[in-house]
Amino acid sequence: MHKITLIPGDGIGLEIVESVKQIFAAAKVPIEWDEQLIGKTAFEKTGKLLPDELVNSIKTNKVALKGPAETPIGKGFQSVNVQLRQLFDLYANVRPCKNIKGVQTKFDNVDLVLFRENTEGLYSGISYYDERLEIADSISRVTKRGCERIVRAAFEYAHKNNRKKVTIIHKANILKHSGRLLLEAGENCKKDFPNLIVEDKIIDNMAMQLVRNPEYFDVMVTSNLFGDILSDLCAGLVGGLGVVSGANVGDEYAVFEAVHGTAPDIAGKGIANPTAVLRSAILMLEYLKENELAHKIDAALIKVLSVKENCTGDLGGKSNTAQFTENIIKNLGS
Repeated sequence: MHKITLIPGDGIGLEIVESVKQIFAAAKVPIEWDEQLIGKTAFEKTGKLLPDELVNSIKTNKVALKGPAETPIGKGFQSVNVQLRQLFDLYANVRPCKNIKGVQTKFDNVDLVLFRENTEGLYSGISYYDERLEIADSISRVTKRGCERIVRAAFEYAHKNNRKKVTIIHKANILKHSGRLLLEAGENCKKDFPNLIVEDKIIDNMAMQLVRNPEYFDVMVTSNLFGDILSDLCAGLVGGLGVVSGANVGDEYAVFEAVHGTAPDIAGKGIANPTAVLRSAILMLEYLKENELAHKIDAALIKVLSVKENCTGDLGGKSNTAQFTENIIKNLGS
């Protein structure tokens, strides 16, 4: 029995996380959920964005599944997602993006995995504002250790999963020092993985190449900001943020999460698509070495997504959240 911290989050989080709970119960996944609050919902009830109970739960359980949490734009509190990643040193953000049968896109053979450094760069939280001069400074702090461990994580994943190629994405032509650290990490790491093809690309060229020929790429690794942007681009290649999974992994802790927003405009209407958080939960099962159950639930999900009318409205279907969930449960035994 796995005890897992469950964080529904804000907005549609409650509805889509409930869908996962029902599917996991029907699949007889050996999990005991430890439900906790975060973000705006937590602040309204406890006065804290990250309550002590939540932090202690993750410290105890080591693994969490999280729905979307609200982050204000340009004002207000710091992203709770960033706070969690830094607090638990979840340095590897892993975003698989693969075509799904039935989800129509412009490309047919996309199968990418993006490794994004998750704790450094412009998201380090080092920023200043000079009220007198009205000047804002955001400092991108990059360390040799940070570059080495995210690059090694990508190489190890590629080797373990029989991937062929790793692409290191940078801006070393302009950002000389931070780009050099990332490239040097790649040079040092590839000596231990002679079976892998290793290449590097400048970020702007990479963005163009991804929308022209995404099938060319395999495993990719990059810095925090570049990875944040490219992960959404890659999601767009396979159907959008509503169908892709996300994992934040460190040496001791792991938090799996839906990568989309809280969608307050549809919250409480029962029409949200739970695919992203369910696929993140499937990643979590693989992390827990519950591979048979992960495959069983994934196969049921793919069967439902392959019939358009069974999908939720955002994918052009007619199902609501409850119907979509029930259709997956019906397919668990087939």
